[in-house]
Parts: sequence; structure tokens; C-alpha cells
Amino acid sequence: MINPANRTKMVELSQIRKMFEVTNPDAINLGIGEPDFDVPENIKAAMSKAIEDNDTHYTPNKGYVELREEIVKKFDNDNNIETDIENVIVTNGASEALYMCAQAFFEKGDEILLPDPSFLSYEACINMSEATPVPVECSMENSLKLKIEDVKEKISSKTKAIMLNSPCNPSGAVMDKEDVKAIAELSEDHDFIIISDEIYEKIIYDKKHYSPGAYCDNVITINGFSKTYAMTGIRIGYLNAGENLNEELLKIHQYCTACANSIGQIGAIEALSGPQDSVEKMVAEFKRRRDLITSRLIDMGYNTPIPDGAFYVYPEVENPMEFVRTAADAGVITVPGLPFGENGRKHVRMSYANSYENIEKAMDILEGLNNG
Repeated sequence: MINPANRTKMVELSQIRKMFEVTNPDAINLGIGEPDFDVPENIKAAMSKAIEDNDTHYTPNKGYVELREEIVKKFDNDNNIETDIENVIVTNGASEALYMCAQAFFEKGDEILLPDPSFLSYEACINMSEATPVPVECSMENSLKLKIEDVKEKISSKTKAIMLNSPCNPSGAVMDKEDVKAIAELSEDHDFIIISDEIYEKIIYDKKHYSPGAYCDNVITINGFSKTYAMTGIRIGYLNAGENLNEELLKIHQYCTACANSIGQIGAIEALSGPQDSVEKMVAEFKRRRDLITSRLIDMGYNTPIPDGAFYVYPEVENPMEFVRTAADAGVITVPGLPFGENGRKHVRMSYANSYENIEKAMDILEGLNNG
């Protein structure tokens, strides 16, 4: 019998990816974190032309220069981050960028601060690097936001990095400016890396997004096109890191995937340089759905923080596993909160990346179960 490596024994298959395997055609899936919108027409046209032009070969390891130039402009305009194309690497989705960070900088003996709750891939990446995840509670009292005072309590001489995600998956929480800035200053004082996953940056409602990379140089900023432009299957992401960090990241990228796909990169150039009206329409519709799902859950008696971004709600329920099973049997797919961290033990995650009409039907079903 061939034994797997110890690093993989510490990792379980994603509970979220199981939602893709649901075979009940009548089930309303509130489990999948993927926009239910199509890729905007101008982006599709750019990618179609790239195929016709036979733009199907290897690209530079770091990505097309034209795309990296657009990313540099985006960082300057949207994030107040000054950088240049040599600091940018185009990746196979933000997921590869996260894995690159862990493999390039984490090792046994390191402690990595991890908001609790947070996206389950973060802990998996930490475990596969043989570092130790150190959860930092994001409490209901703070609307599930990461706060500087909680981060300070977890700092030790072994702290190598902190992973941030604002807006947050699974809670939709958006960090306050003072906390983002304070964590940036803390990273300089204690010499640790901030890995800032900003993939939901544009899906934000009544708040403003702040990037830690605007306040210090110890930051690797990760973003991509999956959520903002509904390009999930095209797998184009990117990261920005200072010269002292970039070369190590490139080593992982170079020997893992060589480069991101050429067709997707052409689409990404059009996404950044073209019209943004499709993004605005999508975000407006997500906000409408957010208002629906949160009001219905609150009316049912569930303690539900109002998310300021992304497309998830994270209500508190008495028995999450029973809730998930009962809801699934009734035709509504949800995800238990525990895979996102110990602090999710009393929560379930619901995605409102589904039609307004389906969300209404799902809430009617849950209300019936709640009253039954």
C-alpha cells in the first residue's frame, strides 16, 4: 500500500466543492460561491478573437505585459498601491496565488494568523506548508469583522504572516479602515507578511474597501477576475508583491504552472480596460438579493449579521449539521459553518449568488421548516 505524504493527510477535501456534485435538479443551491451571471459580452468577444488570432501559446511566466500594465493602473486607481509590472504575477486564479504564498514563505515552526471564520482554502494551504494556523476570532459582537485588538493578542515570536480577506468569505464582513491600517503598521513592527485576498473587492455595498498594501510594503495583494467579472472557470488571478518577495513567488508559479492561460489573459485585459457597467449591474442585483435573504432570515428568528460585501450570509443556527441535512432534504442546499473555522460551529453559510426568485422560494421552504 502506498502511503500519502503527511502534508496531505492534514487536509480534507472541500465541503464546498461537494455542492457541485448535487444531483437533485430541483434543489435550490445556496451553497456555491460563484456569480450566477455570464461573462460580459465584450470580454467574451475579446477571448473569441484571441482564439481566431491563434493566441494560444505560452505567455511570459509573469503574464502578458499588456495585462500587467492594466493591473498596475488598477492598483493605482482603486487601491492606492504604487507598483510596477515586475512586481505583478498573473496566476491561474486567486487560488494558485494563495498556494504560491504558502509554499514560498511558510514552513514548519511558523505561525500564521487566520481570521475565524475564513475561507477554508487558507487553512489547507497553511497545513500543506507544515506551518501552524493560529485562529483569530471574529466575534458576532463585532459583526464578524477582524479587529486589531484581537490580532494583537495572537502575535508571537513565531508569527510569520496573517491572511486577510475583506470582503470576507463566508461572512460578507468588510474590515474597517482603522483595523486595516493598524494591522499594516503591526506587520512592520513585528516583521510579518500580510497576505490580502481581495477577490471580492468590487462586490461591496454601503462600505468602502481598503487595501493594507496602501499602508505598508509587507503585503502580498491577491485579486482576480472570477467574482467581479463572473470568470470563475477561466481561472485568471494575480498578485502584487515587493521585489524582496516576488522572486520566491515566481519560483513556485514557474515550476507549478509555468503561466496562466493565454485566452483568459486577453479577456482579463478587456475586463480591466473596457466598460464596467456589467459589474455595477451585478453588484446592484446582489445587494437586492442580500436585502431579501437577510430580512427573511431575521424574520424567522435567526441571528444574521448584515453582510457589507461578497454574496454570502452567515446566520447563527442551533444545530448547523441538522439544519443543513433538513434543508437539503427539503430542496435547499446550504453549507455548515464549521469548515470555515471553529467560530462557525453555530453557523451555516448561504450564498445569494442565485436568482431573486429562487432565493424567495428557498426562504419559503426554510420558513416552512422553521414553523414546522
